[in-house]
Amino acid sequence: MYFTGIIIAVCTFLTIGIWHPIVIKTEYRWGTRPWVVYLLIGIACIIAALFIENTILSAVIGVFGASALWGIGELFSQKKRVQKGWFPMNPKRRDEYPPIDKNETLCPVHHGKSIYAIESDDEDATATGR
Repeated sequence: MYFTGIIIAVCTFLTIGIWHPIVIKTEYRWGTRPWVVYLLIGIACIIAALFIENTILSAVIGVFGASALWGIGELFSQKKRVQKGWFPMNPKRRDEYPPIDKNETLCPVHHGKSIYAIESDDEDATATGR
């Protein structure tokens, strides 16, 4: 039996689980400023994975690097989650959190509007004949 795939899957799951609290704590303590550190860690890990011969170690380092790069977007999304009140705000950096529209979404596809706000806009347009 070969356990390589299972080992990589478990390590991927654990890596994602590790990055989740790292992103939350980073945003709470320093805001979004450390995104460059995430970028450097991600690029370094991905490049390192290219030169590691051991399949499992290479995969784990690559996943760690990809998770660091993914963490950049999550860091900025975490700031919006804090603004919405879903996570605690650092009182020392209260001025860094401008008010956010309750209909704003974290998804960039909808151009900052919640799908519920888009639907209600469509219903309003239909009701007024626009």
